[in-house]
Amino acid sequence: MIAVAESGARATADTTAVPADPVQILNDVLFDGRFDDLHKPWTKVFCRDVFRYRDGLSPSERTELAYGRLRIVNEEIGDVEELVSAIDRLVSLHEWLGVVDGTLTTLATIHYNLFLGSLLRLDPGRTVDLTPFTRLRRYGTVLITELDYGNNAAELETTATYQPDTDTFVLHTPSRGAQKFMPNTGPAGGAKSGLVAARLTVREQDCGVFLFLVPLRDAHGPLPGIRVRLLSQTPGSAVDHALTSFDRVVLPRTALLAGDHAALTAEGAFHSTLGSRRRRFLRSIQRVTTGKLCLSAAALGGARASLTVAVRYAHRRHTFAPASRSGVPVFDYRCHQTRLLGAVARAYAATFLLRETTRGCAGADAPESAETEVLVAAAKGWITWRARDIVIECRERCGAQGLLSANRIVDLLTPIESTVTAEGDNLVIWTKAGADMLIGRGYGPPPAPVARSGALTDCAFLLDVLVGHERYCLRYARSRLSRPGAAPMERWNHAVNPAVDLVGAYATRRAAQAFLAAAERVGDPTTRGLLTQVFQLFVLQHLVPCAGLLLAEGHLTADAVRDLAPAIDRVSAALAPHALALVEAFAVPDAVLQAPIATGGYDTAYDDPAGPWRPPPAG
Repeated sequence: MIAVAESGARATADTTAVPADPVQILNDVLFDGRFDDLHKPWTKVFCRDVFRYRDGLSPSERTELAYGRLRIVNEEIGDVEELVSAIDRLVSLHEWLGVVDGTLTTLATIHYNLFLGSLLRLDPGRTVDLTPFTRLRRYGTVLITELDYGNNAAELETTATYQPDTDTFVLHTPSRGAQKFMPNTGPAGGAKSGLVAARLTVREQDCGVFLFLVPLRDAHGPLPGIRVRLLSQTPGSAVDHALTSFDRVVLPRTALLAGDHAALTAEGAFHSTLGSRRRRFLRSIQRVTTGKLCLSAAALGGARASLTVAVRYAHRRHTFAPASRSGVPVFDYRCHQTRLLGAVARAYAATFLLRETTRGCAGADAPESAETEVLVAAAKGWITWRARDIVIECRERCGAQGLLSANRIVDLLTPIESTVTAEGDNLVIWTKAGADMLIGRGYGPPPAPVARSGALTDCAFLLDVLVGHERYCLRYARSRLSRPGAAPMERWNHAVNPAVDLVGAYATRRAAQAFLAAAERVGDPTTRGLLTQVFQLFVLQHLVPCAGLLLAEGHLTADAVRDLAPAIDRVSAALAPHALALVEAFAVPDAVLQAPIATGGYDTAYDDPAGPWRPPPAG
């Protein structure tokens, strides 16, 4: 192999080249060359015994453990405000939280991103003392969704009515459907405050929905006027979700977090630079955009950990083989290879998409451009859905061992299910993104692909096929909107599924572009060739379900369609010897992974000191 500077390979004092380490190069490209400064510190924290898997805990014990773990993480952060403002650092934290503890991940993303992130953004004058929250003497949560208003949160009912005589607000829950749904306002974790979304009413004028800083509970329980009722358990999660309501709770003027886009004067007059109430609400909850990235990172971290376990186990778990007396590792079977290697390829693609999307958001706290909103929404759905598929594949490939919590995979699935719904249900945010894309808001179609040879080994051609498919999805979705005389809802229902398909095609193309760009940055030709094959497997497997349409549209020839399955087999066979290196590049330490089947001699975890295979005691 050839040593190159960008791969991290070093030369000896006499300038003799040291062979390039493919695992290190893959790690550099996966983590944008920032593993040591952004990611390694978190892996060291999560190697501690307090973060190790614990069997047999009750739900309440798991909840308390997660809050305790969060305090330990908080001690290691240093400058909490810097973490909250540095999107790349916040995303990297979530990549490792997603490996360790799903409940801890939820608590962290609520406290750091949603609560502190929103508070920093909406209190530019720094009127709120952040010290209790940055030192975790008080936990911060967010109460937006109501029982009857989930995805239509701009229409929520909770009210905050301004009282000019006392210069206060009265926070009230006017109906059963207005109860705040699922915030973690339960008794675990100690004192808590929340950012409560409520409809601001000033002089009988509906000013729109804003966030209010509300103390919720102290060491003795909920504060006066605040009612908290725990919801039923969520399997695989121990977050203390609850229904929360307010009975005429009086708040000071400083509770209103109007940001830089609205103000309530000393005379009790409301002013806003945004004429639309909906835009005021969206500005108030803008940190949800960053939250989509954080949850994508957590889901992806869990998927990469699952792959590390499954690929290692596949090399150690033996089964029968034709004409063999000793058996072979299950990974020797091509059907096992194509499934696990395909999942590895999707994890690589998702990682590169996450990196590109995060770079687009870095440098500005919670960017608001339409292009960013569309990309983040598309990436969130694409990454979390891919992560779930990967973990399910890994669970199956590990057989009965994959069902045991001790081997981690099954316990990583429920937290990923949560990411599919949290910060915007995937289908809903893709529906919104699809609508924006159809009218050109935040999206322009990629240039038409140039004519190429059509070889399935030609990466540029494969990318062109994805571009052609995306352009077709856009044309078709727009054509479905053209229904003269139809009611608006009927027109949209004819176009909504094609619009969602467009978002998926767009996300896939962006992931492929990011993948190919990352591969082309690798200087070592051997590792670059390996990444190119992973890219090919990713695209080829993606093309199979839509091969008929691609053939009909002229993007693939009949011969190419016939060759898709054989090509997948050929690439998988070429990648099989490198499978362990591909997952080793994920750099998940054994002390974080903690899965017996991911280690050599995993059966020692089940050894019985009194088993009949043991020699009898002496004498």
